[in-house]
Amino acid sequence: MLKIALGQMEVIPGRPDLNTQKMLTMISAAQSQQADIIIFPEMAIPGYLLGDAWEQQAYLRDCEAFGQKIVAASQDICVIFGNIAPQWNKRGDDGRVRKHNACFIAQHGQLISTRIKTLQPNYREFDDTRHFFSLRKLALELKQDVETLLTPVKILIREKEYSLGCIICEDGWNDDYSVDPIAALSANGPLDLIINISSSPFTLGKNNKRNRVFSRQAQETGVPLLYVNNTGLQNNGKTVYTFDGFSTVYNSTGQIIAYCQPFTETLTYLEIDVATGGQNLAPVSVPDDFTIDSLYQSISYGVKQFLQAIGMTKIVIGVSGGIDSAVAAALYASIVKPNNILLVNMPSKFNSKTTQDLSAQLSRNLGCLYTVMPIEQAVEHTAGQISGTPVTNLATGEQNHLSVSSFVLENIQARDRSSRLLAGISAAFGGGFTCNANKSELTVGYSTLYGDQAGFLAALADLWKHQVYQLANYLNTQVYGRKVIPQAIIDLVPSAELSFEQSVDEGKGDPIMYPYHDFLFRAFMEYWNRVTPEDILVWYSEGTGVLEQKLGCQAGLIAKLFPGPREFIDDLERWWRLYTGMAVAKRIQAPPVLAVSRRAYGFDHREAQNGVYFTQEYQKLKNKLLCH
Repeated sequence: MLKIALGQMEVIPGRPDLNTQKMLTMISAAQSQQADIIIFPEMAIPGYLLGDAWEQQAYLRDCEAFGQKIVAASQDICVIFGNIAPQWNKRGDDGRVRKHNACFIAQHGQLISTRIKTLQPNYREFDDTRHFFSLRKLALELKQDVETLLTPVKILIREKEYSLGCIICEDGWNDDYSVDPIAALSANGPLDLIINISSSPFTLGKNNKRNRVFSRQAQETGVPLLYVNNTGLQNNGKTVYTFDGFSTVYNSTGQIIAYCQPFTETLTYLEIDVATGGQNLAPVSVPDDFTIDSLYQSISYGVKQFLQAIGMTKIVIGVSGGIDSAVAAALYASIVKPNNILLVNMPSKFNSKTTQDLSAQLSRNLGCLYTVMPIEQAVEHTAGQISGTPVTNLATGEQNHLSVSSFVLENIQARDRSSRLLAGISAAFGGGFTCNANKSELTVGYSTLYGDQAGFLAALADLWKHQVYQLANYLNTQVYGRKVIPQAIIDLVPSAELSFEQSVDEGKGDPIMYPYHDFLFRAFMEYWNRVTPEDILVWYSEGTGVLEQKLGCQAGLIAKLFPGPREFIDDLERWWRLYTGMAVAKRIQAPPVLAVSRRAYGFDHREAQNGVYFTQEYQKLKNKLLCH
């Protein structure tokens, strides 16, 4: 019987001093509980998402020194932890000091062994090959098969030897790689335990898949598998990721026998009978993480951690009476004291009494501070100044005047609200103002640069519009237990209210038809093999039912929205041009996005300003459809 402590800790990126102190505290607690082994996550000392801080040799030396403190603390306990492993006398492919993402195994105050990460992810937010030298590369250098280097670690506990298969995060997600580290370790075994130390960001639904994959691995090897992940918040500049932990233990038949609560720092103990493959512990059920509950947990945790990280205690939110700002207000009010939140309604002549009254009602329901600051006078002044001030050609003396179109007037309103009022108010209030944009708007640039796309964090920008509505209902029913977001806001047609053509009282709203476009945009952006207009037209030509099934939208919807191919293609091209055109420039300048999906904007969705392109096959198919 082994008593094992799962050190599901919050890892603070870039603070090896704080992480080490926390680990030492947990080690001491585990020692007092007579634990045999304590396991910490991948990169527990330095953090994982550090940008190019990995190029700082002084930082590497610090991490190495802190790792030695952890090794020294391994008295009467085996400590397994992740850290950077510099090879000072060797160079990586970039000419800098070689670095391994490594798992360290220490016992009796000494380093027993080190294991190097074999498989390095180079997709989504991950950039491992930029910084770390993998075991696969080392095997090539040594002219050996990588499988021969994947050997178990032997430790002695109460005069009994145990064989541990130690792997790091991606090593367990090996289905698409040519190397299977777990199979190699098993072949070089036998194994008593498989230990996967990870630093794995939250993605909606990912734990469900991980449980299927890791359960299968435990079952196929007939060996218990222990997965230890960190909590906390890390970022790569443009995208902010929550880490949920959700450390899990699988017995030799693949059943889950223990797990740590997600988004919670905890030191969890279990006594596992290695001889029976952990079957001394009863199976437990784990929560489904592809739910609105998990979505709220991640966003709420992420916002709270982000505010703590930047030291922000006061929040300003522009509220329009619409769904996005209402959800943002209710979300922040569930995290920050309401008297530290100032809700600001900034009406123009285009804003209805309906939305103004709803903004006030929302503020009363939440107990937040509230103010109304009309923008009409400032907008008229700006428009008048632009149109009334001559523009002079100094060479000829010729003068002209700029024209303020209705579209320009919309931009002036949005920028006046954010760049002038919200920026000034937040400075006076001693806080920052939020960006309330959703993912649908960000996809096609349905927002104004330096206007409603401004803010210190885009907390809702990885949610499609239908998810914003789901979150609104969840906040009302589960978080507050009452309708803090008025039902009238939920029922109201979504509208920017920047012109009389967007009058909510007349049912006029946004040009985005969210029940369809949410799913079209998701196909453009989130699908693993990303969809283009060519794919959309192929599916459309096979029947609207086929397209609806591929996109996941409501059956029968496309025929209701588009009378024929001409209207369908015009709509498709309109949004594709925006998505790959002006919206790219806007996204590059957007605030950091809090990620929850399988692909978020920012560094998780790397894009270049290359302009719009339609494939040859698309053009052929388009002509064929329009000629019929």
